[in-house]
Amino acid sequence: MCARELLPVLGQSQPERADAARNRQKIIEVTARMIAERGADQLSLDEVAREACVGVGTVYRRFRDKAGLLWALIDERERRFQAAFLTGPPAVGPGAPPAERVRAFLGALVDRVVEQQDLFVLLELGAPKARFNGPYRVHHTHLAGLLSEVRPDADARFLADALLATANAHLILYQRAERGMRVETIKSCIDALAQAILSANGPVPT
Repeated sequence: MCARELLPVLGQSQPERADAARNRQKIIEVTARMIAERGADQLSLDEVAREACVGVGTVYRRFRDKAGLLWALIDERERRFQAAFLTGPPAVGPGAPPAERVRAFLGALVDRVVEQQDLFVLLELGAPKARFNGPYRVHHTHLAGLLSEVRPDADARFLADALLATANAHLILYQRAERGMRVETIKSCIDALAQAILSANGPVPT
């Protein structure tokens, strides 16, 4: 992974010393291995430092806390996802009608959450200021912009929040584990809700 500023700024870079870049990469690789072996819920930054053979202070200075380290783990995949809906081919990317792009984006977002579900579940346990920043802010801005084109009569920001709530990692985990829902079924249900919102007539109450 190249050394770049963490989300939510897509593609922006910052200088990083070679030794700092090596330590960052080592910490990320060790963390990914530890999560694959033991799960993410018991992750400790002190243990990560020991396994990566770096000082504890190095880990805390670079990532600040557990949430910062988890964001670094999802950074590269999230950047690819952002590139897909910002500059990629339609219907997720530009070139398709906005209503079609809303539906395609939501389906792709469910796949994105499922891809790293354990990490997203942990990140959702963080403080609201952190949880609704980062990728959520990018997703919300993108979705609200599309919704404002389709439903200029409605509060696009609220509708974006409502639709993004359906891709909540905890909810998807519950639907899959407790209700036995397949990912494709979840996506189909979210798509039906999106279509209802996109085709509704009249203003949404304020």
